[in-house]
Amino acid sequence: MLQPIKLIVGLGNPGVEYENTRHNAGFWFVDALASRQGGVFKPEKKFSGNVAKISLNGNEAFLLKPMLFMNRSGYAVANLMQYYKIPIEQVLVAHDELDFPVGQIRLKQGGGHGGHNGLRDIIAHVSNNKNFLRLRIGINHPGASHLVSNYVLGKASISDRQDIMEGISAALSVIDDVVLGDRQKAMQNLHSS
Repeated sequence: MLQPIKLIVGLGNPGVEYENTRHNAGFWFVDALASRQGGVFKPEKKFSGNVAKISLNGNEAFLLKPMLFMNRSGYAVANLMQYYKIPIEQVLVAHDELDFPVGQIRLKQGGGHGGHNGLRDIIAHVSNNKNFLRLRIGINHPGASHLVSNYVLGKASISDRQDIMEGISAALSVIDDVVLGDRQKAMQNLHSS
């Protein structure tokens, strides 16, 4: 069993105009988790983000939505980690993933940023340590690299949003195993669905 997760970060962009965009799938995940666990997000200036505290099977964890733009998310993540002395191995980052079909969810330990600006900035702010857990939320790829920016910052269709929320629901069903360190069991359940 691995160390329990102490910080769950949802990546997205702040502001009403970005709320329903594909790039905010990480926000959607932590919002759903906070709602399920009775956590309430509050603005925390010192962390440049909205923070909620939840308990999963007696383990306390922080939820963070950086209120900086995606490419500056790492600043908020690093500040909270340093303040609460949370090692990188106890961090889970939920983010949108172009490489997966809409709504497909996968867990991954470590790795590069894959062109994702939020992951790139987190890695840069934590001394290039890539060894955090990722919850990758499939949003599909628009087909060509020059279309990516408008696509991720575009609103998800009703059916895509529904598929993504179903994927998030599947992720919530294994989150206890993820947080408590039984990642193998969580991955088997998640990756077989």
